[in-house]
Amino acid sequence: MENVINKVILSGFTGTDVNVKDFGKNKRMARVSLAVNESYRTTNGEEVKKTQWFTLIFWNAKATLAEEQIKKGTKLTVEGRLNNNIFEAKDGTKRYTTDIVVDDITLETSRK
Repeated sequence: MENVINKVILSGFTGTDVNVKDFGKNKRMARVSLAVNESYRTTNGEEVKKTQWFTLIFWNAKATLAEEQIKKGTKLTVEGRLNNNIFEAKDGTKRYTTDIVVDDITLETSRK
């Protein structure tokens, strides 16, 4: 069987403070949004700036680390895997989300 890789690396700024949920028996999950900015020029030379938002998920010890060290506006780089979810909304429609389950995190420090 071929090896399959599900890996993503993102660098950006957090758009919210960390939201933590405790599930008991030392199981914790932290969630935070990450804004990733990109810019490029069209064939006409026009500059286009685009921001994409991603939801980062941290589990257990990483959730505690995220809670202690990440605040809104924190610059960070994460490495993780994509995780697709399907859920039913209050109105009965199916909703789809893709989150990044974080395996490794690097907090960027300012050099002021």
